[in-house]
Amino acid sequence: MPYKDPQKRAEYHKQYNKKYTKTPKGKRITKIKEWKFVGLISDDYNAVYDRWLNTKNCDCCNKILTATGNTRKSMDHCHKTGKFRNILCHNCNIMRFHKDNNYQAYLKMLTMD
Repeated sequence: MPYKDPQKRAEYHKQYNKKYTKTPKGKRITKIKEWKFVGLISDDYNAVYDRWLNTKNCDCCNKILTATGNTRKSMDHCHKTGKFRNILCHNCNIMRFHKDNNYQAYLKMLTMD
């Protein structure tokens, strides 16, 4: 361990992690951890990540995917089973979520007096 002092050790790890997450391997590991946290279940996370990297257009509406905004990449998965489905733009991912969860019935219930 480079530092025995807890504050110096914490700062060292913070700087190391900041550099590490900018490497291709670090980006892959960070993205897969994020997917696992939100509930993605897969037999091969590396295959899903490779598809994520290579997908340029939304699988639903065919719009070009960007890094930010409503056309940013989203990993679509079933919230009941956790299984991966597609790489979609943010808008299509939200619409699929609402469709899967009967969002119209939810809206009607909210507007009832």
